[in-house]
Amino acid sequence: MTEAFTDISGIRHGDRALVINPILKAQRFKRDEDAALAETIGLANAINLTVMHAENIGLGKTTPRTLFGKGQVENLAALIEGHEIILTVINHTLTPIQQRNLEQDLKCKVIDRTGLILEIFGDRARTREGMLQVELAALNYQKSRLVKSWTHLERQRGGFGFLGGPGESQLEIDRRLITNRIIRLKKDLDQVRRTRGLQREARVRAEHPTVALVGYTNAGKSTLFNRLTGAHVEAKDMLFATLDPTMRGMKLPAGHEIVLSDTVGFISDLPTHLIESFRATLEEVQLADVILHVRDVAHPETREQRDSVMEILGDLGIAGDDERLIEVQNKIDVLPPDSRKFLVDYTARISDEAAHIIPTDGVRPEAKGGMAGVSALTGEGIAGLLRLIEKRLSAQYRAYKIDIMVSDGAALSWLHAHGKITHQRNTKTKSILTVEMDAADYGRYQSKFGKQHDKP
Repeated sequence: MTEAFTDISGIRHGDRALVINPILKAQRFKRDEDAALAETIGLANAINLTVMHAENIGLGKTTPRTLFGKGQVENLAALIEGHEIILTVINHTLTPIQQRNLEQDLKCKVIDRTGLILEIFGDRARTREGMLQVELAALNYQKSRLVKSWTHLERQRGGFGFLGGPGESQLEIDRRLITNRIIRLKKDLDQVRRTRGLQREARVRAEHPTVALVGYTNAGKSTLFNRLTGAHVEAKDMLFATLDPTMRGMKLPAGHEIVLSDTVGFISDLPTHLIESFRATLEEVQLADVILHVRDVAHPETREQRDSVMEILGDLGIAGDDERLIEVQNKIDVLPPDSRKFLVDYTARISDEAAHIIPTDGVRPEAKGGMAGVSALTGEGIAGLLRLIEKRLSAQYRAYKIDIMVSDGAALSWLHAHGKITHQRNTKTKSILTVEMDAADYGRYQSKFGKQHDKP
């Protein structure tokens, strides 16, 4: 693999870095400037870069050559030389030409926001699926950045014919090799998708609904996952602490078994090709029976984070009014007592009256499925969240009248496990039951026992 394949790699832990958050005039006030800078520093820390200096830089207008003005570039070059910086992180999308010119002018390596996220993903991926998805995203990113930045790209490879000719440039070779590798990776990921489909069918046959966790990175998804399942998934106060999806079975208080799925965290301005690369994983969210949107309610940009997540869910075909969505207001343990009490009361009220309240206090009903105020760290509010999950799953339930023989213990046990028996009347030979269950379980009962003859 040539140098052109790896112009965003080669970053080492401990590298001295400069972090710059450009503030474009058109985007001013869209996000809190200091919060955006702090998030970028957090991304740099996630791969153990040593941030020597970080600052916001206002841009009245952008320049096609370097994004920044000439004077700003000169100031950055002096800063880099003074701090002996070897890597500059720009919290903005750079064109290949801008990246190349900045590297020449600043005399250090330069990566943009997408490159930094890819570096983190590459560092975090552990499973074969995760590695495939990260490599596909990186190659799609690299393919657009094959510019003549290095002298080796000037080389020519001779033609096959006796007449010679200019042959194939190294740039063309790199592009062809990348294209071939992308095709292969897509085939491998299609196989992953088929395998996931078979696993999903197995879960359906086992009658286990799926509950998927989504949320902004560092919102506390993995901590909540561990709290609910008793698992030990890595959960750190770090952006993208976990990358590979994790699934565990668990029982709800009423006894129903579900599969809980933890997914990669989202982030603002997540590149489209990253979403495409992780589509095999994100299918679990699209097909989930319940989706828990975990929010860090104590974060100063909790609303902006919420909007970023909903934008990505929208790209996956999941609308904001999807009734499967339950909003989990996490980290209430760090709120002031008054705010904490208000939020707990408010989420309880929203769960009862979901889409019918338009509050004026600045907190909106974000999901028809309801809300829960929790602390994944301490366990506060978890019981209420579990009840809400059960309520959401049972919303699809209908009441069926079912007659079974008194002696048929297997059928009775199955109905207890997969539905809720609300009424039972026994005769000498039969039990006449009213059972609440969803249509899919009702169909499975008919297939399995074949003794149902009454309609709901």
